[in-house]
Amino acid sequence: MDVELRMIEGKPVLRFERRLRHSPEKVWRVVTDPAEMKHWFPAEVEIDGRKMRFTFPEAAPVDSDGGEGELLESDPPKVFAFRWINDVLRFEILPDEGGCLLVLTAVVTNRLSAGRDAPGWITCLDALVAHADGTRFEPPAEWLPRIEHYVREFGLDEGVDTPAGVKFVRELVWKPLDDVWQVLTEGTEGEVPQRAVHPGLTPGALIRSEPPRLLEYEWLQDGEPKGVVRWEFEHVPLQGTTVTLVQENAHGPEALAAWHVHLELFFAATQGEIRCPWPADREEELAKRYAEK
Repeated sequence: MDVELRMIEGKPVLRFERRLRHSPEKVWRVVTDPAEMKHWFPAEVEIDGRKMRFTFPEAAPVDSDGGEGELLESDPPKVFAFRWINDVLRFEILPDEGGCLLVLTAVVTNRLSAGRDAPGWITCLDALVAHADGTRFEPPAEWLPRIEHYVREFGLDEGVDTPAGVKFVRELVWKPLDDVWQVLTEGTEGEVPQRAVHPGLTPGALIRSEPPRLLEYEWLQDGEPKGVVRWEFEHVPLQGTTVTLVQENAHGPEALAAWHVHLELFFAATQGEIRCPWPADREEELAKRYAEK
């Protein structure tokens, strides 16, 4: 496996390994020298004593102000560790036959972001190896399938059946709230948007619409109000955007499977990919999986 997600002392930790055909001393320079880091690290790095500063390029999907950090450990040519805002990155360089083994552990703030962080750091490490080898690196053109792979691999797409109803919390990467709201509502006002409802659900009256953060509506069973469906969005600078979806008074594998599929399609739509028709086979697969838990 190219990456592992572990929970250590209650914190999500991503672990990566790369073998390089270079000495630890050379890899140390590539890992720690800001002039070398610009070839593989996602932000420009400035180091002043123990203080660190990060700046994203203009093309990045986040604010150019990448925040501050702190150098935590520097033991040439073995260990380089620092804090970047709330995340902690640790690079360990171990002598290996014919070169060295580079181990990166990233203690991330939010477990949900691991699906986005994993392919990001894999790309960075691929670029690091290419730079050390003196070869040209072409970053991947398609990010959506890679993120979806790790979201599924780490179980970050799974919902829970709570006493109040089914609930999902999904990460939407860096999408601004206004953009996400537009995808959900498609300009609809005064009624329940079509994209806020899965095919097996009958919507009732719209209860609240507070762009771009909250949408609530009734759902019906046998023509009568049964509960509330709530879409709630949050954006945290330099961390990303999340959606929390709750269907009150709905329980069981079928309800979980339907919303699971719906949120997969919604996430893809926020990334610019509209998928149809409804994948009934995927819904059936998920219903069986939830039933087995």
